[in-house]
Amino acid sequence: MVQTGTVVAMWVTLFISLFLPIILLIVYALKNRKMGVVSAWFIGAAGFFVTQIIVRLPVLSVLGTQQWFLDFARNHNMLYVVILGFTAGLFEVVGRYAAAKILSKNMSFQRGFAAGLGHGGIEAMVLIGMTYVSNLLYVGMINSGTFDTVVEQTAALGVDTSALLLVKEQLVSASPVLFYCAGYERLLTMICHTAMTLIVFYAVWKRQDVKGVLVCLALHTFLDTGSGIIMGLTGSLNTNIAYGVIYGFLTVIAVISVVIIIRIKKDWMWKEV
Repeated sequence: MVQTGTVVAMWVTLFISLFLPIILLIVYALKNRKMGVVSAWFIGAAGFFVTQIIVRLPVLSVLGTQQWFLDFARNHNMLYVVILGFTAGLFEVVGRYAAAKILSKNMSFQRGFAAGLGHGGIEAMVLIGMTYVSNLLYVGMINSGTFDTVVEQTAALGVDTSALLLVKEQLVSASPVLFYCAGYERLLTMICHTAMTLIVFYAVWKRQDVKGVLVCLALHTFLDTGSGIIMGLTGSLNTNIAYGVIYGFLTVIAVISVVIIIRIKKDWMWKEV
């Protein structure tokens, strides 16, 4: 049985990843009526969805079936992490830049910020929110006893049930802290995405497109690659220490992102006056 504390932690992360982006959109749209923030949110979201969900992730899935690619990832792990971080940044900055150019005729800080919320929000909703919906459905089945029935029926059909049993084991044994950390990580990531999107939008507004794209790409690559390298280096350490290091790193980047957002807002709003 999955413990109540674990279920509560999963609901908290589900709220952060699935419902909070929608709430932020509604609140920001009401606060900035007639500023075009709703359309900007969806265009920003499309910038992530098209480049990552439709293009990059399917390509990685196909590569994941190729033995040469698996051998490369195993034998050159750090280089593999760098390549993953760089390609994530590259694909997403293309989406950000496309969104900025689409909105360039009616550019404002509010629309750039909304696009950033959309970019980070849709990632949270698709990659994390949907996963937690599935996890909570599994939890309901486990705690009601229907999960075991499904496993038995599946086994009776001659189908391998090892994946289902692994899911149950992971959910039953997982600490609530793990799920709270996932929610916290998603908050930090949404902040970072908003800042990086704003960098591109601000650069396009100032007609410094190349500079904005390169700065955003560098920051995104550093964030993803740094996170991957830290996870690899701390994998053999005590779990609490490893979590402290990786989430400490993400917190610092998120704080820097907040500073970037504030500075861009001040400079942008001042120049619009």
